[in-house]
Amino acid sequence: MANSYGILGQSDLTTTNLTAVYTVPSATEAVLSTVVLANRTASATTFKIAIRPDGASISNSHYLAFDVPLAANDSTTLTLGITLDAADVFEVAAGDANAVSVNVFGTEITA
Repeated sequence: MANSYGILGQSDLTTTNLTAVYTVPSATEAVLSTVVLANRTASATTFKIAIRPDGASISNSHYLAFDVPLAANDSTTLTLGITLDAADVFEVAAGDANAVSVNVFGTEITA
């Protein structure tokens, strides 16, 4: 098995809808180690995080965080250690469009 460490996804959340930041490629597993959310505006906002197993439609059980406050001109770093399988989707939404950047770091594991 080969491990590839680094940035798994980056996104500027231009909408308040859930945005797929990282989808695990086929024949791959992944460990999401760190997620950084940065509020680039002078107003407080919120964020949501969800994981959709195998790309399933979103349901309430998929949320890891829901409407968590994110202070103005501030960032939040989450150390997660979440394991994902092929086709799992990591999604994030912001309370305000064009306010939040997301960076996901971790490891992809391939056979």
